[in-house]
Amino acid sequence: MNYKVIRNEKYDFLGQSYALSYPNLHKYPATMIPQIGIELLKELNISRGKLLDPYCGSGSSFASGLECGLTEMFGFDINPLAVLISSVKFTKVSLNALLEAKAKLRESVFEFAKNEQNNLPLPNITHLDFWFSKTVSQNLTIIKHFIDRIEAENIKRFFLVPFSETVRDCSFTRNNEFKLYKMKSEDILTFNPDVFGVYFKKLNDTLDIYATVYLPKLTEAIKVEVRHTPFQPSEMEFEVVLTSPPYGDSRTTVAYGQFSTLSNEWTGIDYARKIDGMLMGGVKAKQLYTKGVMADCITEISQADLKRALEVSSFYEDLGLSIEQVARSVKKGGKVIYIVGNRTVKNIQLPTDQFIAEKFAENGFKHLITYQRTLSSKAMPSKNSPTNKTGKTVSTMLHEYIVISEKQYPCYDPKG
Repeated sequence: MNYKVIRNEKYDFLGQSYALSYPNLHKYPATMIPQIGIELLKELNISRGKLLDPYCGSGSSFASGLECGLTEMFGFDINPLAVLISSVKFTKVSLNALLEAKAKLRESVFEFAKNEQNNLPLPNITHLDFWFSKTVSQNLTIIKHFIDRIEAENIKRFFLVPFSETVRDCSFTRNNEFKLYKMKSEDILTFNPDVFGVYFKKLNDTLDIYATVYLPKLTEAIKVEVRHTPFQPSEMEFEVVLTSPPYGDSRTTVAYGQFSTLSNEWTGIDYARKIDGMLMGGVKAKQLYTKGVMADCITEISQADLKRALEVSSFYEDLGLSIEQVARSVKKGGKVIYIVGNRTVKNIQLPTDQFIAEKFAENGFKHLITYQRTLSSKAMPSKNSPTNKTGKTVSTMLHEYIVISEKQYPCYDPKG
């Protein structure tokens, strides 16, 4: 079955950035601009009920819900850095308490740093000396030591957000990349960041954005809960799902795990290096995916490259299982809104929008509409060379698809 797609220029938001209405507290890959979610919720007349984002990232969908009057929002993400960022943005914390903690932290850090005898043991970071100079490692360790001594968990978590950005900015990574690439040797020779200066500048910036944008909207009625594990249907049901899932496996599309690795390790996540393998499509399938709308595409890819076809199969197997789980958590009459791109593999465009509509239909939903929007807000080349042969290029992703479906009937027996 072919699910109807309509080109809708309203959702292009040409030239608009994430920062226009809800600036982020921390850089994060491939974020959806909240303006899209805001317009979708308004079009569907959704201003109440529980919202779920099953791949919440840095929390764009929660910003959309907040703007439209929703007061109960829930999300999960396998990446601990995503959970940290989303939790901090949408948790109400006393500004005075934050400012007092900042002053105390600053005094403690600089007083400690004056005493050269007070050397702290360095953390167990993979290839620490490869990614950080000795001075940077020592100074990051001092900051982390005093953040860890903050008793209030909400305040401690808040201070970890600029710490995470400081880790990235003071490392030898090329910060314009999402994957882990090291600077050129000649650049390292002249790289001597002021770790304390960078951290407290980022902390001030984070406080300013939080105080002016997020805190005024976080009334006592607002509840945003973010965690690492999915919500089960037996826990609660949702009136709306608003999300932008990954376009493909993390290793060959957006490297969420690599982007977050150093931050996650410095904040104490012992499985930081395993996250890409834990995400959808992280473990290669043993057999080709041969169901529904995706079958012919994967068969065609397998004729060119069986290994890539198995990788693609793994992603769609995992995405299908995720959709099945999400579907169980939606109330009858509830809406699901998935914003996704149709990536190209081996010159074959994968109809992910059709796959999502098909999977929800299999799980008790009626497809309402799919909108096509121009992808203008995410930086990517208009051409790339997947074969690495000179002059052999193909168009990359130019559009996103907004898939909207409605729950018609239960697809499971909660007692059975």
